Amino acid sequence: MSQTDTPATHYSLQDLLRVMERLRDPDSGCPWDLKQNFKSIVPSTLEECYELADAIERSDLAHIADELGDVLFQVIFYSQLGAEQGAFDFEGVVDGLVKKLIRRHPHVFANGDIEGQVQQLMSSAEVKANWEAIKQAERDGKAQAGVLADVPVALPALPRAQKLQKRAANIGFDWVSLEAVVNNLEDELVELRHALDSGTPDHIADEFGDVLFSAVNLGRHLELDSEAALRRANSKFEKRFTHMEMAARKADQSLRDLSIDQLESLWKAAKLSE
Repeated sequence: MSQTDTPATHYSLQDLLRVMERLRDPDSGCPWDLKQNFKSIVPSTLEECYELADAIERSDLAHIADELGDVLFQVIFYSQLGAEQGAFDFEGVVDGLVKKLIRRHPHVFANGDIEGQVQQLMSSAEVKANWEAIKQAERDGKAQAGVLADVPVALPALPRAQKLQKRAANIGFDWVSLEAVVNNLEDELVELRHALDSGTPDHIADEFGDVLFSAVNLGRHLELDSEAALRRANSKFEKRFTHMEMAARKADQSLRDLSIDQLESLWKAAKLSE
């Protein structure tokens, strides 16, 4: 019986690395995989990460495991591309990661040793402060042009806004109280109203962006992740809207044919059903 016919076969990380090598083999590999490069697979990487996040939010453990495999494959793919160009390989990626984790967790790994035991435990607040200080030292060592220089432009807008705000806050540029953050959001809403009165599209877009940015800042002060909060709101809206559709269908109606008052009534019923 061949290996592929054996149900009990349990593949390893080395097998995965070999599969990737085979897929990229110039003579016998997969035509699609051979055409890919670092930039071309970025969309797939982002998609797989979002699918993993979705599985986690739905607490679908089997799906989480499957999506973790897809994300891991992205790492393997990039590592193979790096190896082909002589820039880096998977072992180097792992080595760099382990070194970074040990370096950023001196409160766990005494003397930089994986098995080193730290005698005095730190509070979560001390750990967070120490973590940020270590990361800042790493950025300083890279001779970055500024505090915000290495915040990736390709990040989705919500998490990037949060990261920019957090980075600025680390050097003291932040609101001193939650009330001040709420007041700022309210001020931005007033400015948006003024922009709406002006009717200038660019002005409206600028002020609307400021409202979103301030809302993200409020989320940060509430220790909420804006991206996760918006995904949660999306899911809630989708659930309620689906409830409306089902209610209309039971009454042999279409949402398109209902008045705004009827739609509002269905919306309220959907909220009450939760």
